[in-house]
Amino acid sequence: MKRIAYVFYVLCTTAAISLPAQTFTTLHNFDGTDGQAPLAGLIQATDGNLYGTTNEGGTNGGYGTVFKITPRGTLSTLYSFCAQSNCADGTVPYAGLVQATNGDFYGTTASGGDVCCGGGTVFKITPSGNLTTLHSFCSQSECRDGETPNAGLVQASNGDLYGTTYGGGAAGRGTVFKITPSGTLTRLHSFCSQSRCMDGEYPLGGLVQGTDGDLYGTTWYGGTNLDGGTVFKITPGGALTTLHNFCSQDAPCTDGNGPVASLVQATDGDLYGTTEFSGVNGGGTIFKITPSGTLTTLYSFCAQSECADGEDPSYAGLIQATDGDLYGTTAEGGTSNVGTIFKITTSGTLTTLYSFCAESECADGSYPYAGLVQATNGIFYGTTYSGGANDTCPGQLPGCGTVFSLSVGLGPFVETQTTSGAVGAAVKILGTNLTGATSVTFNGAAAVFTVVQPSEITTTVPAGATTGTVRVVTPTGALSSNVPFRVP
Repeated sequence: MKRIAYVFYVLCTTAAISLPAQTFTTLHNFDGTDGQAPLAGLIQATDGNLYGTTNEGGTNGGYGTVFKITPRGTLSTLYSFCAQSNCADGTVPYAGLVQATNGDFYGTTASGGDVCCGGGTVFKITPSGNLTTLHSFCSQSECRDGETPNAGLVQASNGDLYGTTYGGGAAGRGTVFKITPSGTLTRLHSFCSQSRCMDGEYPLGGLVQGTDGDLYGTTWYGGTNLDGGTVFKITPGGALTTLHNFCSQDAPCTDGNGPVASLVQATDGDLYGTTEFSGVNGGGTIFKITPSGTLTTLYSFCAQSECADGEDPSYAGLIQATDGDLYGTTAEGGTSNVGTIFKITTSGTLTTLYSFCAESECADGSYPYAGLVQATNGIFYGTTYSGGANDTCPGQLPGCGTVFSLSVGLGPFVETQTTSGAVGAAVKILGTNLTGATSVTFNGAAAVFTVVQPSEITTTVPAGATTGTVRVVTPTGALSSNVPFRVP
């Protein structure tokens, strides 16, 4: 993973609030054989368990794994990469997974595949661990189909999956692609297609589909201002618009430099993201940007002495929790300079929730490159690249990495898959302890439903439904959806 360090010393202009650690639990310590060095975050599946990848480790030479872990911490390795001759199944997954509406998981590997250049793959894997390679990049001349997909995928409302590659394409500077669940890949855009790469180059982050149906993402490099990177939107058909060019403000790029992670669209309709470098204090930034392209810098890291508030939030990205605040991690900084967990309001007030290496020899983990996921029990889950109780991984920083949880007192909720649909559309509702549910309503309209398992309800959008909260009444109380369900 390409990495450059910039350091600036500027008078602090933004305040952060630091609080004592919340309820933090190390759930699993990787040991190499079950994986090591997780770079990606977790997702919660319809069975209530969490799924993720490790960048290294496993039983086939250390090329990475796919794993499942229960909310209580029981981990199962589902797949070890390079199980096929010449690593045709792919190696070193940088990104996490997405569970599609068909119940299978989809992901990418940054290298490997069944063509000469090892340009990476797109794969699907069943919850039981049966993996199928859907596409091997560099299958076209000069890798015009893309190369090195560092980011994960998103399933759009049309059912297709969309993603980016860091390299390849017509100019060799990265692509946006779509792929059907059965494996038919279409390149939608090749970056650096404009003079001096003004449309951006080298996208490291994935895409998010906005409520307007378009896809939004970032490029780590390129643009019109000192190659500071861009924010862009692209239609499902491939028409790309650059929304912001970083380093558009006075040196040292107070609006940030080098966005790496995916964006998140909050309930206010704006998109929120992070940059790796620069900002007022040189430690990276958190920003919001409207769908039309107006950017506001919310926070610049290293606002406290020795970057106690964190540094380099870029790899993780943000999530919006049920309290309306945004949560994320920094890869460095904090009291031991190995990363933090933070929350930030949509107006820019940051609170440091946890600084890693709070335990002897970083037994709680270090360098949390990945972001967080809020499970339907209200608790946050994440991974650290190194640290933990097992120092058995050669060629790595102390410790093989961890899976952790952090509780900040938020209650359980339900999550819909998908988050929008017309009357009659099938919807899955994820939650905790849903057995015995007596009512499901879409903004007050009652729906017919089936409890498939304690973590899943299936239903359809009922007649009379309008955009609003989905509510499930269970024997232990009523649960509301974390985001409004949109009815066109």
